[in-house]
Amino acid sequence: MKLADNLAHIHNEISLAEKRYGRSKGSVCLLAVSKTRTIAEIMAAFNEGQRHFGENYCQEALEKIEKIERPDIIWHFIGPIQSNKTRQIAIHFDWVHTIDRIKIAQRLDNARPENLGPLNVCVQVNISDETSKSGIVLDAVEEFINELESFKKLKVRGLMSLPAPTTDFEQQCKPFSVLYEKFQELRKTRPELDTLSIGTTQDMLAAIAEGGTMVRIGTALFGPRVT
Repeated sequence: MKLADNLAHIHNEISLAEKRYGRSKGSVCLLAVSKTRTIAEIMAAFNEGQRHFGENYCQEALEKIEKIERPDIIWHFIGPIQSNKTRQIAIHFDWVHTIDRIKIAQRLDNARPENLGPLNVCVQVNISDETSKSGIVLDAVEEFINELESFKKLKVRGLMSLPAPTTDFEQQCKPFSVLYEKFQELRKTRPELDTLSIGTTQDMLAAIAEGGTMVRIGTALFGPRVT
């Protein structure tokens, strides 16, 4: 099966990159980006051992989550967050990677059911200062995390970023390196931070080289997206 082959290939690429760049074995988690993908595709990956899945669109994701009903799947919300979707996200997801507004964090905290435990969150950083992208600027990250730490039903796990695309490896590494430096600086006083969500199909190797702990892969796993 092609998906099984793709998944095995990606895991092999991650393992080789961990070794090549001096990373600990198993230190990089594969997050399968399943937006626009069918339940059958998600379950095919699940049956091959994949457990972390990332969704960008709340309504589409809820339909999948409710039909799949697998408590051992870990659902990550990785898209822009609309205020009117915060309740559904807080109830149905295990992780949110795109926190960049206190208003949204407050709504997620208010809506998170007590019985589920804290919602894992990453702060989205606009590392390339692109006006078209969400995220806060690097200099504002520490103050922002200070504010987030007042929310008892959110657990800050780390940083996420999606830099400006480039095919040049050295250029891919630069923003990831800057983000990793900030991440390490934050960990001096917050050792519980353990997640650097960076890297996609196009720049996965650069992300691993620069300290990424979670890579978001869609196309390389499921094939070209059907629109």
